[in-house]
Amino acid sequence: MNDLSETIQRISGVNPRKCMKCGKCTATCPAYDEMEYHPHQFVDMVQSGRIEALMASKGIYHCLSCFACVERCPRSVEPANIIEAVRLAVIRQQGANHLKPEQIPVLLDENLPQQAITSALRKNGK
Repeated sequence: MNDLSETIQRISGVNPRKCMKCGKCTATCPAYDEMEYHPHQFVDMVQSGRIEALMASKGIYHCLSCFACVERCPRSVEPANIIEAVRLAVIRQQGANHLKPEQIPVLLDENLPQQAITSALRKNGK
């Protein structure tokens, strides 16, 4: 297994080997038609170490994060968590997007929810 696959598994907290490839996650996905790869394929790609192809796919941004795939999975594999981890890995590889805590006050808007600020720091920090 390559380092990137291990990183995705660590970030997501998902063990892709639990997947029995039943396809229930894909069958329930409301964004199915918009995706190049489908939820069961996300899991397989992480398991087989094909992370670069997954990271290059526009389909990871079509995932609605509705967690329908998580609810349907009989083995608790959680494909949505894998996609979120892949998105995070893409952001982290884009070196210019790393946000440092001292840069936050410049970006603040009094109407911006605190949760958005915390989320941005977590996603854009290492």
